[in-house]
Amino acid sequence: MKILVTGGAGFLGSNLCRYLLNKEHEVLCIDDLSSGKKENIADLIKNPKFYYLKHDVIEPFENKLKGKFDYICHFASRASPPDYQADPIHTLKTNVIGLDNCAKLALKNNCVLFFSSTSEVYGDPEVHPQPESYWGKVNSFGIRSCYDEGKRCGEALLKSYQMQHNLKIKIIRIFNTYGPGMKADDGRVVTNFINQALNGEALTIFGNGKQTRSFCYVDDLIEGIYKMMMTPESITGPINLGNPNEFTMLELATLVKELTNTKGKLVYMPLPGDDPKQRSPDITLAKKVLNWKPKVSLRDGLKKTIEYFKGLN
Repeated sequence: MKILVTGGAGFLGSNLCRYLLNKEHEVLCIDDLSSGKKENIADLIKNPKFYYLKHDVIEPFENKLKGKFDYICHFASRASPPDYQADPIHTLKTNVIGLDNCAKLALKNNCVLFFSSTSEVYGDPEVHPQPESYWGKVNSFGIRSCYDEGKRCGEALLKSYQMQHNLKIKIIRIFNTYGPGMKADDGRVVTNFINQALNGEALTIFGNGKQTRSFCYVDDLIEGIYKMMMTPESITGPINLGNPNEFTMLELATLVKELTNTKGKLVYMPLPGDDPKQRSPDITLAKKVLNWKPKVSLRDGLKKTIEYFKGLN
């Protein structure tokens, strides 16, 4: 297939591009490098089936493309809180206007549009773990709303396109993902802890450290994404993709300290606004529909991620 991946130079996007190329697909990567990195796709540039276009998906791009696409994957979006809070308007527009541009192209090509939504649509959940049927508890006026509501609006936009224009859609909700290829200054908890530990600094715990997250290694996630891509058109989602094993921030910090052999202390800071107390996916649907579940343990995934970050220093 000929597949368009927006945000293809980002952490997840570049890993998806690499996976698709290994499956012998032709890939066009669009990225404005506002949060992605050219280094993430440096090894792909020489591949004759890979093409890169520097462009902001908020601006129309249909006239910049040649040929017909079989599939469009919208992965363009700032995803870490420091990133999207630094430019909330652009983040919101990427997930709505950028997605709208993708939808128009998908209609023209009569192809599937795949949207990478997020567990953030569940907000600070009152249901645990979170099934796809849960509508969420999101603050539309909070500091995280540009991302949370941008993704929620993106899901609603695709559903509307499906109802009004019969657009072929697929939606996944991604839970916390980590692994090689993340930016050193990503700002999310895994990268923060690893960088602090490798630099011999204290590890920063926000709040009391008892809030929980579920961490999915990137290779597991990409496999789940591809399985969703290959489902029949009748499978639209949304479907949760994430690791259901839950860890407190204190447990994560302790494991990072052990694996990096650091004696750095733990420093406690106030909890940021709208930070969810717990987050864990119900992946019953992914197991049933995709025959997918994560395989890499947090310990093994962190070992690989720590080695990657050691190579950056």
